[in-house]
Amino acid sequence: MPIGMIPAGTGNGMVKSLLHAAGEPCSATNAILAVIRGYKRSLDVATISQGKTRFFSVLMLAWGLIADIDIESEKYRWMGSARIDFYGIQRIFRLRHYNGRICFVPAPGFEDYGEPMSYHGEPTSEENPTQDLSLKTEQHGYLGSDVKLENLHWRTISGPFVSIWLHNVPWASEDAMAAPNAKFSDGYLDLIMLKDLPKLSLLSLMSNMNDGSYIRSPYVTYLKVKAFVLEPGARVDDPTKEGIIDSDGEVIARGNVTYKGDQKPLMTYNKIQITMDQGLATLFAPK
Repeated sequence: MPIGMIPAGTGNGMVKSLLHAAGEPCSATNAILAVIRGYKRSLDVATISQGKTRFFSVLMLAWGLIADIDIESEKYRWMGSARIDFYGIQRIFRLRHYNGRICFVPAPGFEDYGEPMSYHGEPTSEENPTQDLSLKTEQHGYLGSDVKLENLHWRTISGPFVSIWLHNVPWASEDAMAAPNAKFSDGYLDLIMLKDLPKLSLLSLMSNMNDGSYIRSPYVTYLKVKAFVLEPGARVDDPTKEGIIDSDGEVIARGNVTYKGDQKPLMTYNKIQITMDQGLATLFAPK
């Protein structure tokens, strides 16, 4: 069933991506007209998994700086979309570095990034051992990609990291082109990685996100991946504090951090896995 999307949130990255691809301004009127006209386009869907727990993502996954800004700035929601810029500046000047490791299957042309490794199996949840049993009887419908990950060529990069950001479409919000090379249905996620960099350089990067030119910085690593494993760790400056894993604006895992949410996250702050299904979803889009 095709999905129609109307911009009514803080970022509206998916609608912006759809309308920008057709050369149209991002507005509710243009989005509604796209639904009425009935043209369609395919969209990749990412399956984020930990044990038997699944979360389906169509926009992005973030850990580190981007996730911290997106989620912790909620306390400034009264500011509207300006909360992102306001809190982003605070986080840049009090920059956090996170220990951890990423593992990925690179797209063709990106095989030189990282070091070779072998796939070590699916991540499991250690927090709730009864969860897997209950989900076996409750799951229905699509359960995620069945790709044989052990047969793929994996690479790995170790931290510390400032930010790990995976994007499915070009725009993260109406004024931030996070992944200028992203396609709606190419079967890959675009990975944007930041490690150690000067704070003023980071501030400059953030100010150049409106056209995607920030990815040309020597401090930015940008590549496409078919599958991905995140092994999040604690903050370098304070090992008692961990981080946030954010997907499509939702906290799916939360470690020992100052941010306190009202709802229990779907997953533990531990190893998670992401696989892609090419063109699984269908959206109404401008022709």
